[in-house]
Amino acid sequence: MSTSETGPALPDRLPPSTGVTGATGAVTGDASRPAARVPIDRRRQPSGDEARERAMRAAISVIAEKGTAALRMSDIAARAGMSTGHILYHFGKKDRLLLEVLAWSQADLWAQFQEAADHAGSPAEKLDLFVRFYLPCRQGDERYALWTQVMAQGHDEAGRHILTELLDGWDERLEAILREGRDLGHFAEVDVTEFTIRAVAMLSGLSEDVMFGRSRWQHTSAHAFAMSALERELRPAGQS
Repeated sequence: MSTSETGPALPDRLPPSTGVTGATGAVTGDASRPAARVPIDRRRQPSGDEARERAMRAAISVIAEKGTAALRMSDIAARAGMSTGHILYHFGKKDRLLLEVLAWSQADLWAQFQEAADHAGSPAEKLDLFVRFYLPCRQGDERYALWTQVMAQGHDEAGRHILTELLDGWDERLEAILREGRDLGHFAEVDVTEFTIRAVAMLSGLSEDVMFGRSRWQHTSAHAFAMSALERELRPAGQS
């Protein structure tokens, strides 16, 4: 989804963890209080995948409380029950950690989306799911905020490559839905690439409005607005 300036929301559900957001947008683990810090046992510091996953879970929890600007590697280390040196060993610097948290969370979101899409009865239902997974849940959605803050940072070539792959992944999913619907005669004959560019641009704009708290979305559903616009253009000729 390289046409989007902000990127899609992070997952409503992440693998079980203390203090991360749940499927409804509510925060599990009573995030009104800081999640308990795990005592550091320097005799058994986690290694490999275990350490990376623990660090990313801890980072999501801290980001939800403090945001990325105030995030410190020492906060993540304390939350994960690891030493700051151990965190630095695995991620090197905060920018790299944020990219990996984003990629890890995105992979989980796509797995959820695919599971839901596999049970959808039509391309129209898959399109509805795509819009629901893309838009933020509410004003200030921590998951979408992570996207915007990471995107706003300067990145080296490797970082830009990661972000481009994540953004393009959403384009590819939408294009697949459009092609399926077009081939089955459920959608109008549209230029898939051009339609995708306009669709994700609209969704990104709606997402920014929701995140900002524009009053127009306090009593109207951004999801319903987006679906109405997309369905109107995708409706085959002759169908009312």
